[in-house]
Amino acid sequence: MHASKGDKLVQHGRVVGQHDHVVEVVEVLGPEGTPPYRVRAENGHETIMSPGPDCQVRHQEEHRQR
Repeated sequence: MHASKGDKLVQHGRVVGQHDHVVEVVEVLGPEGTPPYRVRAENGHETIMSPGPDCQVRHQEEHRQR
């Protein structure tokens, strides 16, 4: 997985009816865009995250097109 500052990480819900959790990458802490990432949720909470297989990266170019 590779992400850059400004990309979105989408962690998909694991249970029927559970919403996806979307956070923004504010800092890349790993080498060459690899995890871990410092991320910020919509409510302003920041944390360090190493995404698992249930997570998807939406790169900045992709969110400009939507």
